[in-house]
Amino acid sequence: MMQVLPTRWALCATLVAVAALSTGCATGPNANPKDPLEPMNRSVTKFNDALDDNVLKPVATSYRDYIPSPVQTGVRNVFNNLSDIWSTVNNGLQLKGRDTAESLMRSVVNTVFGIYGIFDVATPIGLQRHPEDFGQTLGAWGVPDGPYVVLPLFGPSTLRDTAGMPVDTSVDYVRNLDHIPTRNSAMGVRIVDKRAGLLDTSNLLSEAAIDKYSFTRDAYLQFRRNQVFDGNPPDEEDLPDPSAQPAAPSAK
Repeated sequence: MMQVLPTRWALCATLVAVAALSTGCATGPNANPKDPLEPMNRSVTKFNDALDDNVLKPVATSYRDYIPSPVQTGVRNVFNNLSDIWSTVNNGLQLKGRDTAESLMRSVVNTVFGIYGIFDVATPIGLQRHPEDFGQTLGAWGVPDGPYVVLPLFGPSTLRDTAGMPVDTSVDYVRNLDHIPTRNSAMGVRIVDKRAGLLDTSNLLSEAAIDKYSFTRDAYLQFRRNQVFDGNPPDEEDLPDPSAQPAAPSAK
């Protein structure tokens, strides 16, 4: 079953691209140039919000309120440790020598001495996290963001990041567990734990008198840009022409 996931993600990226072509003329003269799919994205956002309000948020709230804090921390540490392994690969693909070494050492130290990552013993000894995914790797090598996209269930993304998801999925240790009940349970716990960590932020956003959709879009695009450029993004006018040959990211 898991072998077909990358194919499904590729199909998803194709459908998004088709939607971009079919809805690009329906956004009006005042549309955000980074969001040519806004009508479709707003519809998907409404679906995601309804699902979140009625299912995910209540479950995440109960998880935060009733599961002991040390257990929540241990669960989060385990998933962070698993993601550090893939971050090691992506840091290497971006030629970030120091970050690659630290990510690898974090994985080894936390797996061996932190009991498979339940305890984060790497951070106190100075081994910081350098989370990277394949979408960031593509961005580091000059692949442009493309249009902003809101994916069903997954939320904010870009066309570039959506295209990179099949690679991330294919090496996801949780998604590739052979034992289906264990895999589904682990995926569910990971989703709930991540949502629980965003409860305070989402509550503030819902209470603010702003356009939630526009704020989320702009915040996400800025966040991803900061990730790709390691917190030091260039000015928009200084970005290279996407049609030019991409330059290799500088090694750290």
